[in-house]
Amino acid sequence: MHLFLSSPLRAAGLGLALLLAASPFASAHEYKAGTLDIGHPWSRATPPGAKVAAGYLSIKNTGDTADRLVSVSSAISEKGEIHQISVDSSTGVMTMRPVERGVEIPAGETVMLEPGNYHLMFVGLKQQAKQGERFKGTLVFEKAGSVEVDYAVETIGGTPGGKPAAEGAMDHGSVDHGSMDHGSMDGMDHGAIEDGVADHSGHAK
Repeated sequence: MHLFLSSPLRAAGLGLALLLAASPFASAHEYKAGTLDIGHPWSRATPPGAKVAAGYLSIKNTGDTADRLVSVSSAISEKGEIHQISVDSSTGVMTMRPVERGVEIPAGETVMLEPGNYHLMFVGLKQQAKQGERFKGTLVFEKAGSVEVDYAVETIGGTPGGKPAAEGAMDHGSVDHGSMDHGSMDGMDHGAIEDGVADHSGHAK
């Protein structure tokens, strides 16, 4: 009788484990640096020949003083940069520029690095970012210091958990920065950029 009862329980437990493994939450990963909680670093797959990839994550400051993300790097690129996308409210022109002084993480707040906002740029790819894999990177904070993280790679144009990106959302996920001027992107096909088929040439070297 004991074996008869335990077998269904084991089967149910196995089924639950498989369900959790397939869930987007199962792939979430977090890191800590001082008073900073770093949530689920991720990227998007890049096509062959792409020269850049993007990185996204959340940073929560649980302390009582501000900190600042000042630099980034990755194992798959020659260098890393912090970028911001903004839209001029009067003209509707979208601009995308490096953030020279990094990103402030105010005390008690969470800063999202995400498509269409602040994000990380990995320039001069030495290898593709492949869906389902991870690559290593380093975040350097002004006060908390350095922390090593892994970026989970989603599909091209995807989001964490494999959900499709919002229509019109732009990122560098696999963009070639060979011929685009970051200072003026009015009229550009942002969907094409997101899928890595646009060419950027105004990128600072």
